[in-house]
Amino acid sequence: MVFDLYGNEDCLEVNNFYKKLLAEMPDLLFQFVIDSDNNYSFPLVSKSADDIFEISAKEFTNDIKLIIYDRIFTQDRDLFFQSLVTARKEVKPWEVEFRAVLPKKGLRWFKVSAKTELSPDDSVSFFGHVSDITDLKDKEERLRISEERFQFALDASTVGIWDWDMVTNSVFYSSLSLKILELESTDIFDDPERWDKIVHPDDLPKYYSDIHEHFDNKIPYYENYHRVMTSSGNYKWILDRGKVIKRDENGKPLRVIGTHTDISLQKEKELELLKTMKLYSDQNSRLLNFSHIVSHNLNTQAGNIKSILDFIDADVNKQTVNEMLEHLRTVSNDLNDTISNLTQIVKTQSNINIAVVPLKLCEYIEKTITTIKGYDKRKNVTIVNNVPNYLTINFNPAYLESVLLNFTTNAIKYAHPDRDPLIVFDFGLEPDGCKFLKISDNGLGIDLAVHGDLLFGMYKTFHKHEEARGIGLYITRNQIEAMKGTISVESEVGVGTSFKIVFSDL
Repeated sequence: MVFDLYGNEDCLEVNNFYKKLLAEMPDLLFQFVIDSDNNYSFPLVSKSADDIFEISAKEFTNDIKLIIYDRIFTQDRDLFFQSLVTARKEVKPWEVEFRAVLPKKGLRWFKVSAKTELSPDDSVSFFGHVSDITDLKDKEERLRISEERFQFALDASTVGIWDWDMVTNSVFYSSLSLKILELESTDIFDDPERWDKIVHPDDLPKYYSDIHEHFDNKIPYYENYHRVMTSSGNYKWILDRGKVIKRDENGKPLRVIGTHTDISLQKEKELELLKTMKLYSDQNSRLLNFSHIVSHNLNTQAGNIKSILDFIDADVNKQTVNEMLEHLRTVSNDLNDTISNLTQIVKTQSNINIAVVPLKLCEYIEKTITTIKGYDKRKNVTIVNNVPNYLTINFNPAYLESVLLNFTTNAIKYAHPDRDPLIVFDFGLEPDGCKFLKISDNGLGIDLAVHGDLLFGMYKTFHKHEEARGIGLYITRNQIEAMKGTISVESEVGVGTSFKIVFSDL
C-alpha cells in the first residue's frame, strides 16, 4: 500500500512521516519569514543546523542575522544579502552560493535554495534548505585547474586533439588541429573524411593500414607520419596518434581519441641531414673513385710505355726505334695530361662540386684510341668513331678519360676468340633533347638475365679472365652518376655488348 501523504487525515501519522523524513535529510531545512517591519522569524529550522552551520536551532531568532553576517566570508557578504533582498523584493526563488568561516570547520562552501511566498500581510516566507557543497567545490576547482593546465599545455605546443565518435561518424577537431591546416577556426565537429581528403596520395595506403591494424587490435595504439595539404595548397608533415577508448561487445571500435602534431620543421631538418649525409657519402665515393682512377689510368699508361720499350728491345735491327719513340712521346704527353687532370681532382675533392668543363667528345675518343695502341698486340682491333668533331659535353676531364678507357679496354679484354674486336662510338639525342653516347662491341657479351642486377657492382666479374678485377664498371657508373648522367646496357651472349651513356646537359 502506498502512503498517501496529502490524502491522509491522520495528523499524527503525517507528523511522524515528516519527522522521519527530516531526520534523514543531511541539509539544513528552514522556513523563515520577513515581515513588513523587517523582523525575522524562524517557524522551522531542522536539527542539522548545528552540524551544517554550527548554530543550534534555538539560536535562530531575530538576531540570527548578525551571527550569520559575522560568519559569512567577507568577500561574499554583499552577494549573500543582495540576493536575499532581491528574492524578497521580487518574490522569486532565492538561490545563492557563498563561503562562511565556521568556529570548528573553518572555511566552507554553502548553497541556499528556497521557494518564496508573499502573504496578504506583505510578509515574505522562504521555504528551503542549505547544503554544504565544500567537497563539490573542491572537485570543481581541481577540475578547473586541471583543465587550465591542459589548455595551457595545448596552447604552448603544436598538438591538436581529435575525438572520433564512430557511432555517429563525427569527429571533434580542436582549434589547434585546424591551425595546423592554416585555418582560423575554433573547435568544431566535422566528418572524418575531412582529414582523409587532404592526406597526400602517396601516404594514404600506410595511413589507412596503420589505423586499421589498431582497430583490429594488432597494435596497442595507432601512429602514422603523413603529409596533409593546408589551406594555402602546401603540404605539412603530421605525426598522427590515436587509441580506441571504447569498443562494443564484439571488439568493434566505438570511439577513438588522438592527436595531431606538426612535425614539418623536424622533417625539414631530417631531410636536410639526409641531404648532408648524401653529400658526404658522395664525397667519400669520389675519393674512392679517385684512388681507383689513379690505379686504372696510370697502370694503362705505364703498361703502354712498358709495351713500347719491350718492342724496342725486341727489335734487333732497331729499324722502328724512331716510330716507337714517337709513340712513346705521345703516351708520355697523355700521361702528363692524365696526371694534370688527376691533380685537378685532388684539388676539388674538398669541394662539394666537381670541376665540370665543356669537352669535345670526339677528341677524347681519339685520345683514347691513341692511348690503347699496344694494349694487346695479339688482337687486330678496329675502332670506329662516329662522333662529330663539333660535339661538346659538360664533363670532368679525368672522369671522361677514365670512362672511355674502361669501356674500350674492356671491349678488347673480353673480345670473342673467333673474331677480331670491333668497337663503335655512336652519338645521338634522347626524346627530351639530352645527348647520349653509345659504345658497342662484338665481344663475348653478358648474360643480363643472370648478371643484370650485379653488372655495376664492385668486385663483380662475369668472365674468367686473368685480368678481371670487377672494379672497372663500378668506377665508371659512379663517375657518370657523379656528372648527373645515367648508364644503361644491352647485351647478348656471343654477340656483343652496347653501353649507352646519357649526359645531363641538353
